[in-house]
Amino acid sequence: MAGKRTEGIGDGKPLTLFASVQHWPIRGHFTIARGSKTQAVVVLVEIGDGTLSGRGECVPYTRYGESVEGVVAAIESLRPALGQGLDRKQLEACLPPGAARNAVDCALWDLAAKRAGCTAAELAGIAPLKAVPTAYTISLGAPETMAAQAQGACAHPLLKLKLGGAGDAERMQAVRQAVPDARLIVDANEAWHTDQTPQLLAVAAQAGVELVEQPLPAGEDGALAHFAHSVPICADESAHDTASLDEIAGLYDAVNIKLDKTGGLTEALRMVEASHARGLKIMVGSMVATSLAMAPAVLAAQTADWVDLDGPLLLARDRDNALAYDDGKVYPPSPALWG
Repeated sequence: MAGKRTEGIGDGKPLTLFASVQHWPIRGHFTIARGSKTQAVVVLVEIGDGTLSGRGECVPYTRYGESVEGVVAAIESLRPALGQGLDRKQLEACLPPGAARNAVDCALWDLAAKRAGCTAAELAGIAPLKAVPTAYTISLGAPETMAAQAQGACAHPLLKLKLGGAGDAERMQAVRQAVPDARLIVDANEAWHTDQTPQLLAVAAQAGVELVEQPLPAGEDGALAHFAHSVPICADESAHDTASLDEIAGLYDAVNIKLDKTGGLTEALRMVEASHARGLKIMVGSMVATSLAMAPAVLAAQTADWVDLDGPLLLARDRDNALAYDDGKVYPPSPALWG
């Protein structure tokens, strides 16, 4: 889908807005409880002033009622506001949390950093950035297949297993037997039932799993109050932004903060502080996307307990000036990529 540029005024300078849809092939396939895909479909946003430009990337997600077309339309609707000097604070009043706002917010951060002649981390008051350990995802599959994939990923100290309900006990046990020294976290993607969750948590504990992500469907969170959490439980689909934290506090032990849910780095940083204040542990995650989508999330991940920013590692190719990954860690972005 082609984008188009429109002139406007922002900070006293003409602005341009460019939005386009891109397809990035996945190495092999990526499978979770809700299905499988072979490519990452992202929306790229560029906002410029004629001299400098900032970029942001988002992933529309059907689970949250988003479509590629709808996200592009939401971004395009901002042209008049950008022409009047839209800033990040005003953006929050124009669009709800979600993918569209994320791409624009991150593009505005990137542009602001270039205009200020510093990094986005310095603007946010969190410089200098450090490399952070990131999980590497093992797609949902048969227990023996996941065990073999885990063995093949032995260079990554922290593995994230995608689970799907039936057979999950065998999946966790098989992977643990295959990689006895790896750190493990698991993501059920809402696939467990209330009556099986205590038993599966017990299996997870026996397998040395550190965290279980979103075992129950969003909306059934209240059931988590009725049994012991033998392994910490993390909210993903049940928590999108800071306003949702009060609803999950006391039910979950941790929260997965994703920029495509929060609507950008601005709200993600706010959510990090609010989560710490409520005693919630933090995972910073992402959708499968390029390094451009991961780069701003690295800022939010600086104080996270778990990080899941391996999206580019799952792709067949990545952007120029991509993030560096080494020894199970993701390194801060270069200004040539973002921020």
